[in-house]
Amino acid sequence: MPHSHDHGPGCSHEATDVDNALEMGIQYSLYAKIDMINLECLNEETEGSGKLVFKPYEDRLDFSKFVRSDADEELLLNIPFTGNIKLKAMIIIGANDDSHPNRVRLYKNRPKMCFDDCQSTPDQEFELHRDIDGTFEYPIKTVQFSSVHHLSLHFPSNFGSDTSCIYYIGLRGEFTPQHHHGVTICTYESRPNVSDHKQDLFDSVNQQIH
Repeated sequence: MPHSHDHGPGCSHEATDVDNALEMGIQYSLYAKIDMINLECLNEETEGSGKLVFKPYEDRLDFSKFVRSDADEELLLNIPFTGNIKLKAMIIIGANDDSHPNRVRLYKNRPKMCFDDCQSTPDQEFELHRDIDGTFEYPIKTVQFSSVHHLSLHFPSNFGSDTSCIYYIGLRGEFTPQHHHGVTICTYESRPNVSDHKQDLFDSVNQQIH
């Protein structure tokens, strides 16, 4: 006879949480499509620390990896991708204090941006909540960000601290690899080679004589 074993509501709820975490991990996997070698963070206190905030969803609460601003509260990340992405949503986890950014401005397909470039109008902008565990998901205008090979994130201010701190930036969306088209090399005869056509010429003259 079939035997059913009820684990109780607690286990069912726990399994659902695990399933949800796995699904979110799959959705927030665009970090793996970032060209980390060429990613740059301006005004980071420690060189290379801007790359540390892009990590697996399940590691989002690993607070040993973070980026902190240096001279003031501003941070600017230039994020190139290895293909094209359709960006759908974003999560930003900051410190549980006034160093948490309170705004982010998004620019698409503008490589090598500097702080002066951030005076221009962003493609989208969000007022940020204090988020220490990834509770808030910010919806992206998908039509506006449907073909992105480079994303710049400008954090202009925070909740009142002299410097800003970010632990995790999650990007959700779709990825399309770059297509490399092969180059076809064609050789064209720009000038006839007389020696190649001597026989043709000779045959033509003989035909006229006969």
